Amino acid sequence: MAAGHEAESERVHVEQSLTVSGLRARTRSHAGTRAGKVRTFGPGGPGRGTVPAGHAGTLGSVPPPFGIYVHVPFCATRCGYCDFNTYTASELSGDAASPDGWLAAARREIALAARTVGDRTVETVFVGGGTPSLLGAERLSAVLAAIRDEFAVAPDCEVTTESNPESTSPEFFAGLRAGGYTRVSLGMQSAARHVLAVLDRTHTPGRAVDAAREARAAGFGHVNLDLIYATPGETDDDLRRSAEAVLEAGVDHVSAYALIVEDGTALARRVRRGELPAPDDDVAATRYELLDARLAEAGLRWYEVSNWALPGAECRHNLGYWRDGDWWGVGPGAHSHLGGVRWWNVKHPARWAGLLDAGDAPEAGREELTAGERHTERVMLRLRLAEGMPLDLLDDGGRAAAQRAVTDGLLDGGAHAGGRAVLTDRGRLLADRVVTDLLLAEEDAVGAAGR
Repeated sequence: MAAGHEAESERVHVEQSLTVSGLRARTRSHAGTRAGKVRTFGPGGPGRGTVPAGHAGTLGSVPPPFGIYVHVPFCATRCGYCDFNTYTASELSGDAASPDGWLAAARREIALAARTVGDRTVETVFVGGGTPSLLGAERLSAVLAAIRDEFAVAPDCEVTTESNPESTSPEFFAGLRAGGYTRVSLGMQSAARHVLAVLDRTHTPGRAVDAAREARAAGFGHVNLDLIYATPGETDDDLRRSAEAVLEAGVDHVSAYALIVEDGTALARRVRRGELPAPDDDVAATRYELLDARLAEAGLRWYEVSNWALPGAECRHNLGYWRDGDWWGVGPGAHSHLGGVRWWNVKHPARWAGLLDAGDAPEAGREELTAGERHTERVMLRLRLAEGMPLDLLDDGGRAAAQRAVTDGLLDGGAHAGGRAVLTDRGRLLADRVVTDLLLAEEDAVGAAGR
């Protein structure tokens, strides 16, 4: 089962799905954006340690913050709602099923990354999955040691690992702290036993709270709990109890996502058979407002549509995604971004490891973003942040649409007067609509100018 969803943010910025096509999917039918240039490579990827086309010219300029994402594909069991690139032991064989085999291949890709990107200082590391805690503290520490061996690492580097509550212990957290980790993200999902059962989660309702306390006792000042709301069978009171459990745990960060029924999952099949009702958008909106109000009351303020934190506890790694940073994704199926070029690794762990063993890059394909596509991404991602985005990022058509959004109560009037587009509380519930309206207005303005 996947440890959590913090590094995904409503499945937009996660390395497993952050491609131009994935980002455009939310607005493609309205904004009329064109497909990007996509090259798919055969066996061996693009070559040994090649700099992605379009990135070489940026190496001499002042680069954006650089992070490393590490994908651990292993899960003890598969959760019914999960469509991530994960595997149980029965689905793998040989070295592909071995944590030590995975670690050896990860070391090789980290070395490849260092040869490729040159002199970049690592400012954040995020280990996700999958269930990274299945590796144990020693192997997770070895991952960080490999990064330190190959890269300059910032003294204040944020180092996060996702973990499942049932595969952690006080000894595990102590080992992580000794290995250099600074932050833990725990997949809690819910404090209601019947909700956990629908999600196929195996931990008890109280285990996530206990794990968070164990992490704090081990010296972790930054702990995230991950929630899923609007699960079939969940009530408002269930979510209230989950919110109280989060606050009882004393964490400084919360991620919360409305359940999405993904095609091809066991949950989707249950909904299709009528065994479970499909999630309701109005219910999800009510639950979001309920959770937001309780977290704000406790001092955890939203800084991204699906993330809340105490001041100074925002996840810097994920902020790098939303602010158009650079990162290298290590692991099967991991996605990377450097200077407007995205590429993604082959998905199967055996294939990924085999390419690295042969001295080849494990890249499956890449896309080079046009200026227009990068603009679309910036609008889509930056508008999700509480800091918003500068209005001068928009053209005249987009700025006119922003003014209309203020009138409609979707963008904050005070922020707009100060030159920024910032979502209101209502705007957060309709963030996709706001983004679509802004981009559509820009497309219409360009079309009108060309007539």
